[in-house]
Amino acid sequence: MAKNKITRVVKLQVKAGEASPATVGKDLGPLGINLMDFCRRYNAATEAQRGFVVPAEITVYEDRSFDLVTKMPTTASLLRRAAGLDGGSPRPGHEPAGTISRDALREVARTKMPDLNTTDLDQAEKIIRGTARSMGLTVKE
Repeated sequence: MAKNKITRVVKLQVKAGEASPATVGKDLGPLGINLMDFCRRYNAATEAQRGFVVPAEITVYEDRSFDLVTKMPTTASLLRRAAGLDGGSPRPGHEPAGTISRDALREVARTKMPDLNTTDLDQAEKIIRGTARSMGLTVKE
């Protein structure tokens, strides 16, 4: 049996395991999907990644059914965890937020590799280094 026609594809970034109708209602409510069903499915899919912000892609169909695809945690949340910080610098480039070792940066790059547009670990590390720099993190060699 074929699915109905796709109405919309929505991308959200929600903390893993913490989706509730209050946090996603303004984005998904107008689409008419069952918010409790979405929250239950999202929280079950991301339970193992608690503490990270996990992007999700929701494909909504005409009959108000939906498909949910979760991605890898965001680069910023992986870097915050690796550096032991709650957030980045309020003024990146002027006030450092903290430091991260090159090994930890490489591990974040290895984790994010499926979502990046490269298959080379050194290039992935450069991409992640750029995000770390924009957050105000210093990479120690």
